[in-house]
Amino acid sequence: MIEDETRLLNAAKVMNQDALVRIFDLYSTALYRYSFRLCRDAMLADQIVGDVFARLLEKFSCGSGPISNLRSYLFEMAYHLIVDESRYSFRFAPLEELVPSQPDGFGDVQSVENRIAGDILLQAMKNDLTDIQRHVIILRFMEGLNLNETARVVGKEVNNVKVIQNRAIKSLRKSLERAEAKKSLANRQNIAAYVNETAAVQISSA
Repeated sequence: MIEDETRLLNAAKVMNQDALVRIFDLYSTALYRYSFRLCRDAMLADQIVGDVFARLLEKFSCGSGPISNLRSYLFEMAYHLIVDESRYSFRFAPLEELVPSQPDGFGDVQSVENRIAGDILLQAMKNDLTDIQRHVIILRFMEGLNLNETARVVGKEVNNVKVIQNRAIKSLRKSLERAEAKKSLANRQNIAAYVNETAAVQISSA
């Protein structure tokens, strides 16, 4: 894979059309998904992806650009564009815009439960995490970057990324536990209300 990437980069640096198209095909979807998850604006996310590749072409045309790990290099450029204060306004994309809709019909109960859990998780990420924590969680667990790649993207040491990640996970765990406690309380209240209503009906009909 390293040799393949090296050949791809060497070809792209001399503006080989096939290599440039291959790079776009390999990474544009992931970069768009990452951008859209954070800005929730399809046009802005598309613009960010376009700017990333425009800057990459500019680097190549000047004889510079990455010599290895192209993926983290591209995500790093996207990261800086997203956090640019003149363009950045954090809004979380709703789950239905990130996950293909299910076909009509009976449906899969487990799929519904997973989707509810996903909504809860996304809401927790929006409300309970800092910007850098959101980026780390999305890069690590939604986009599959390793610690070294994530550290490069966000401009932190690997140990710092580990700390950020651990704190974010702890915050999310607490949020999910609170959500589960609220759900359990609501269920108990619903059961109690049903029991009371049933008892009242039985008494009135006696």
